Amino acid sequence: MTDTPIRLLLADDHPVVRAGLRAVLETEPDLVVVAEAATAEDAVARAAAGDIDVVLMDLQFGKGMGGAEATARITARSDAPRVLVVTTYDSDADTLPAIEAGATGYLLKDAPPEDLAAAVRTAAAGRTTLAPTVAERLMNRLRTPGTALTRRETEVLSLVAEGLSNQDVGHRLHLTEGTVKSHLARIYTKLDVDSRTAAVATATNLGLIRRWPARNGCCDSTLAPRRTD
Repeated sequence: MTDTPIRLLLADDHPVVRAGLRAVLETEPDLVVVAEAATAEDAVARAAAGDIDVVLMDLQFGKGMGGAEATARITARSDAPRVLVVTTYDSDADTLPAIEAGATGYLLKDAPPEDLAAAVRTAAAGRTTLAPTVAERLMNRLRTPGTALTRRETEVLSLVAEGLSNQDVGHRLHLTEGTVKSHLARIYTKLDVDSRTAAVATATNLGLIRRWPARNGCCDSTLAPRRTD
């Protein structure tokens, strides 16, 4: 614990979440919440004021900029505060962009209060804290790099999981349809599957892409893609 409090910015689009984080963190004498932001754009602007030590950043803000992009913009400054991602998502599709963007730590919202406070202090000191599930998958990627999906492959498969056709995926990612098919072929090989549905289901079960909530209360999202190559 230091004599000077660690100054925090809470960036989350849900007021209840921000209130919960504030209630937990302000029980710690060395932590003080000095600002809140309901959008990623506001978080970037507020973090540049120079009076923030750690930003607690969500990844999803609805419309507009996401948390990973906001993290990249914040950490690009020479005098930037640390960014600790605090989110509900732990898939590779979420963790890798955030870590590559410069996040110092990555924690899930169901972490115990003492773990959250410890992660904030660790981030303020410039050290890394990762949620156990995130750390385990990163270690697995390092151990078996040949079977891990690349960031682009993860992006392609995530869009396939949303039900997009190869052509639509190409438009979204500015790729040709042939390039999308090539990515899918490599994904099939790595996951040892032979269809889009199987690839999405396997990647979801392995935590490589996000598990989307059931649609219309009737269907598992892993079964959503029905388009053919």
